[in-house]
Amino acid sequence: MSMTGTQDETIPLHLLRLVSPSLPVGAFSYSRGLEYAAEAGWVKDEASARDWIHGTLENSFAVLDGALFWRMSEALSRDDSQAFDDADAWLAAGRESRELQLEDRRMGEALLTLLADLDVPKAQACLGRPLTYPAAFAIAAHHWSVAPAAALKGLMWTIAEGQVAAAMRLVRLGHTAGQRILIDAVPVIERAVATARTLGDDEIGNVSVAMAMASAWHETQYSRLFRS
Repeated sequence: MSMTGTQDETIPLHLLRLVSPSLPVGAFSYSRGLEYAAEAGWVKDEASARDWIHGTLENSFAVLDGALFWRMSEALSRDDSQAFDDADAWLAAGRESRELQLEDRRMGEALLTLLADLDVPKAQACLGRPLTYPAAFAIAAHHWSVAPAAALKGLMWTIAEGQVAAAMRLVRLGHTAGQRILIDAVPVIERAVATARTLGDDEIGNVSVAMAMASAWHETQYSRLFRS
């Protein structure tokens, strides 16, 4: 039986490009505290890596980055520059360690520069400003007409994929184990996006204490593969 006309077959191909590991923003350089977590023995195998990655998605990223990304996307759709700037500043203020702040700024700068070189007007107007990475990602998604919900899922996917890649190097997970963690991340991301879209202003905030501590301690870790 033909399925033509019964399903939405639209694939946001620009989103696939934006979440690709080939996007030149330096994401591979960062572990978001995972390197210290592995050094400390908190993350040591597939089960603990899954708990760390999925836990930070739901308890940290969704309730801070995700919720404020949603506000920035809505602000862009309304052409409300002040609301966009306010949400970006709020997100920047929520970074709990120097390394997390530098990671965010450097990746945001890299993406913003790329977008400006690709003639994205909003990026050109913001060039030189210290935007967060989610803010730059929101600009890219809006420019190429990627729906905010799809864009947020894509942004969360890049976090999960980057963390899995880091875990594979740090705790010697095999590729199959990495794929299992990513497969299990799908419903986690769906829940996280649903949460991010519904949070009120007084519910927004980072509650991932272990990640914040790991990131801060990583600054003085004796031997490091990653920049955060």
